[in-house]
Amino acid sequence: MAGKVFFSVSMSLDGFMAPDSPDELMGKQWMELQHWVFPTRFFRQNIGLGPGGEEGLDNDVARRTFERTGASVMGKRMFEAGEHSWPEDAPFHTDVFVVTHERREPWERLGGTTFHFVDDIGVALDRARAAAGERDVRIAGGGAIIVEYLNAGLVDEFSIALSPVLFGKGIRLFEGVDDARIRLEQTGSEASARATHLTYTVHERSS
Repeated sequence: MAGKVFFSVSMSLDGFMAPDSPDELMGKQWMELQHWVFPTRFFRQNIGLGPGGEEGLDNDVARRTFERTGASVMGKRMFEAGEHSWPEDAPFHTDVFVVTHERREPWERLGGTTFHFVDDIGVALDRARAAAGERDVRIAGGGAIIVEYLNAGLVDEFSIALSPVLFGKGIRLFEGVDDARIRLEQTGSEASARATHLTYTVHERSS
């Protein structure tokens, strides 16, 4: 049985998921946004920082998200931002399908991550489903590609780690979403000291 299509992101209290410029990634605001995951044991192990780290809810959320993901899809902007900052053993450990018009051969990294370059969101999802098997496909980001999949009716559910930080400006998670088509059902809410983890099922509104 095919898995679900989902996304899982961090969001500021005022609705932003990233700064305007890729140059600001890893900057102070972005680090505060992601602060819930950095100290976790799972995150440290997954990017090769060695033993140690915190357990608890945040660690469980990070681990569950990774374990359910059989393949990922991302946009060109996210890939270009991460291409030079991800370690050689990239943190995905699955096939990743990058939606871009740029023609490029697959890029194989250590640890089982291979980036494939596809110029259509439907083709990217079909290939990701095939690669994922019975596991789920994660739409990794950024915001624009997440909204494309939402507006196409291709997302089954999502989770947000709501961090206690304000951006003021940046890339909004739901910029341009077709709210007339999408109805959300909240299915979970858990809070740690660093973030509130919200989960939603996505339904299509009846006409």
